[in-house]
Amino acid sequence: MFRVGVGYDAHRLVKGRKLILGGMEVPFEKGLEGHSDADVLCHAIMDAILGAAGLGDIGQMFPDDDPAFKGVSSLGLLYTLVEYCRRKRKVRIVNVDATVVAQRPKLAPYILQMRAILSKAMGIPPERVSVKATTTEGMGFTGTGEGMAAYAVVMIEEEEPEEVGGDGRRPVTSGY
Repeated sequence: MFRVGVGYDAHRLVKGRKLILGGMEVPFEKGLEGHSDADVLCHAIMDAILGAAGLGDIGQMFPDDDPAFKGVSSLGLLYTLVEYCRRKRKVRIVNVDATVVAQRPKLAPYILQMRAILSKAMGIPPERVSVKATTTEGMGFTGTGEGMAAYAVVMIEEEEPEEVGGDGRRPVTSGY
């Protein structure tokens, strides 16, 4: 069965932190504030995966009040989540479509590398990972440079358990 999830994340930009997006450092004078490395792109993708799999959200899976996740790599969390879904839930990622919303820095030079990094972490070909960047033309918290946001849509394929009949041996048929 195919399922779709939507994810969103936003973080404030602050001085004194590295800017991590899509699992890589992007040169900029500010970074995203958060308990982990605050990678909004990875966070949005994780929330989309969790939603599609019916597993809640990133805050439930990786709580921001848990010291174990202080400063942790969001790319590492993404890999952990995908492996959990693959092994325990028999779910595989089909494709990802994500958009980062930021006025600055310009992200076009980094998109291909982000796609390669994310696809490797999720175990899917890069052509199944779309990463785009856009601005809000100076409007809102992303437009004023106060923060960044990301949206993601993920399609997963869930292995369907085989249904058995009352005797436990034959598949159930619907009769249609």
